[in-house]
Amino acid sequence: MSAGVVAVALVPDDSAGISAWDLYELSTVSMVFGIPHTDLADPWYALRVCGPAPHASHGLDGLAGADTVIVPSVPDAVVEGRQELSGELVDALRAAADAGARMVSMCSGAFALAAAGLLDGRRATLHREYARELATRHPRVTVDASVLYTDDDTVLTSAGAAAGLDLCLHLVRKDLGATVAGALAQRLVVPAHRAGDRPQFVEAPLPAGEEDTLGPVLQWALEHLHEPLTVDALALRARMSPRTFHRRVREACGTTPLQWLLHQRVARAQALLEGTGLPVELVGERSGLGSAANLRRHFTRTVGVSPSDYRRRFRPSGPPSTGR
Repeated sequence: MSAGVVAVALVPDDSAGISAWDLYELSTVSMVFGIPHTDLADPWYALRVCGPAPHASHGLDGLAGADTVIVPSVPDAVVEGRQELSGELVDALRAAADAGARMVSMCSGAFALAAAGLLDGRRATLHREYARELATRHPRVTVDASVLYTDDDTVLTSAGAAAGLDLCLHLVRKDLGATVAGALAQRLVVPAHRAGDRPQFVEAPLPAGEEDTLGPVLQWALEHLHEPLTVDALALRARMSPRTFHRRVREACGTTPLQWLLHQRVARAQALLEGTGLPVELVGERSGLGSAANLRRHFTRTVGVSPSDYRRRFRPSGPPSTGR
């Protein structure tokens, strides 16, 4: 397990003011990384807030040595081209990236990473309201305004508001594992995991009363992931046609029923790998991913590492549990 130092780079406007979005995103980062949740993982992260006084406890030199650098939203004047980012900030961001820091932006903070050249040749996101401006000013960046967040390993970006919290929990999941991230999400009373490729907005709300039909069947599916599950069978349980069920799941969850099932099964496999000593064959069976080969294929493609590598990284020391 690894936490490390998280440094936030604040970008005030020319009057040295901090926007409401800056404060919102700073509070999000502080809830996740600044409060010592040492009952979940010890040591927890160390947080530095960097920028001009009196808003920050460190100057921009505080970015040096950080494991993760997060840039929250920049002022509207920067987005609109009426204010230039300081050369000191751009240099500090480049230096942090060159030193191996993981670079993260929340919403319009992507303009700062782009100005430092850190998004060139990469896919990035931000609130769709700012997407065209970012793409116009930085044509070497592939701007995708349809998703909640992007993860290019060392460079990550998120859309606005709640998507920033999703990205922070995603970072915890990468660093400390699914069990810790899930427990923290429960503490914050938010969903344990929203995949980054979920859409930034829901095209249409569920009709009145229909969420009461969809919710129980998805909960039932979570309790029966180890069983063969088909979209047709779930639709029948929800008393919908397969086509309607498919559409309603996309509207409610931002993904297809099959992809939703796959994400839930991979999450179950993560929990089993972290919390039990079960062989991968049984992890595959109990998560519903089937054979060990099928588990490895889907797990590696979704999580980015093999099940055995994931277990070595995140399973705590101590006697193995059978998971019974």
